[in-house]
Amino acid sequence: MKKFIVTGALHGFLAVALGAFGAHALKEVLDDYSRGIWETAVQYQMFQATAILIIGLLMSSKILGEVKQLNLAGIFFNLGIVFFSGSLYVLAISGVKVLGAITPIGGVLFLTGWVLIIVAALKHAR
Repeated sequence: MKKFIVTGALHGFLAVALGAFGAHALKEVLDDYSRGIWETAVQYQMFQATAILIIGLLMSSKILGEVKQLNLAGIFFNLGIVFFSGSLYVLAISGVKVLGAITPIGGVLFLTGWVLIIVAALKHAR
């Protein structure tokens, strides 16, 4: 579906931009620990952005079509990026460690999205 192709591409774009921003503009601002947090956020954002793109392509093709589980997976990946990567970006810059408590919510959303893709494939693949 078009919305997942667009949001996946947007998240991919932002992952590249934020990765470059972290490597260059924040080079002197972040310590090694915070830089590692920033890089983790970028990596997971790009992984899930790719998954969102694939969901959009699967939904627009005749492979799986518009399957409820794929739609939910795309939503969960989008929300997961906000909770997981978003909390890590803010944590890396602010150093407010309580934000680390939000990150696992995003991780659970990611895991749920992957399980939903498996379910969609098992239930609806021809």
